[in-house]
Amino acid sequence: MCMSFRDSPLGSASIKMAKMPKHDPIQESLEQLSTLRAASDDAGLSGELRGFLRNRSNLVIAKAAKIAGERRVAGLVPDLVVAFHKLMRDPARVDKRCKALTEIVTVLYAMDYTEPEIYLQGLRHVTMEGSFGPPVNAAAHLRGLCAQGLTRTSHPTALEDVTNLLVDPEPPARIGAVRALAANGGPAGAIALRLKALTGDREAEVIAECFSGLMLSPSENSVSFVGRYVDSDDAEIAEAAILALGAARSARAVVVLKEKWEITIRGRLKKVLLLALASSRSEDALNFLLAQLETAQAPIAVEILNALAAQRPTASIRQSIEAAVQRRGDQILRDACSAAFSV
Repeated sequence: MCMSFRDSPLGSASIKMAKMPKHDPIQESLEQLSTLRAASDDAGLSGELRGFLRNRSNLVIAKAAKIAGERRVAGLVPDLVVAFHKLMRDPARVDKRCKALTEIVTVLYAMDYTEPEIYLQGLRHVTMEGSFGPPVNAAAHLRGLCAQGLTRTSHPTALEDVTNLLVDPEPPARIGAVRALAANGGPAGAIALRLKALTGDREAEVIAECFSGLMLSPSENSVSFVGRYVDSDDAEIAEAAILALGAARSARAVVVLKEKWEITIRGRLKKVLLLALASSRSEDALNFLLAQLETAQAPIAVEILNALAAQRPTASIRQSIEAAVQRRGDQILRDACSAAFSV
């Protein structure tokens, strides 16, 4: 009887070997890190993560860095720095999409690392990588993060270096520069943000960040400056200005929003104004909306009610809302109020 190769011992062994799962050291390391992340015991965590930060895979390094940040393992800061410099020797080859470099800088920034060298290096890093369309600049987010880190250091040219990033080709880098100048740029940073808003940007989100940055310390002048844009012909810019004013916690900002409310009939902008006023946590804004609750057209009154209820008001504010609804005597509004505050 003739035995086929498949039925022979050698053939059977070959088939079994073919069915065996391929050994994947990267996946194994990632799974080990998942186990470490779930462990409640911090004992030995630093040593385990230190070993993974020396791994050849950027995915493993990125995950180890992320866990170090989540668990606030400050003793790993030197190891994160070493890993960063090692990756920077040949980043295009060993760190696709800048995953590990970006995660390392994120963690160092969160741990208040204030040595400028890494931030300076990352600020100037460009990695063009292939995509389905034109090549993409994979380091844009990294540059933005490094801008924020650099302005927290004592480096003498930090503001100049970060200001240059305001004209970076990529939006994430420009947004990072705006946030850096807003948080730590002082008066010079505020001037740079004004200039950026005045000259414009092809991405409305960048200008929105400028408005929000200027409202971190809302002076009379900064509120007036942002207030100009609530009448912008560009709807995205107008909405960004309105929302920034609502978040400003400023009496003058509330005045600007109330004035805009009075001249805005309906539509999306009216809803954005409502959101800004309701979320401003201002007593003046609350009283204004309570008055509107009693006098506005029914559909708008319902929107005001729902916007106020969405802010999870205190018991006393809720009582004020319910009292305004009762004074109006509108059954539709009463039903809406019951629904808004139903448990």
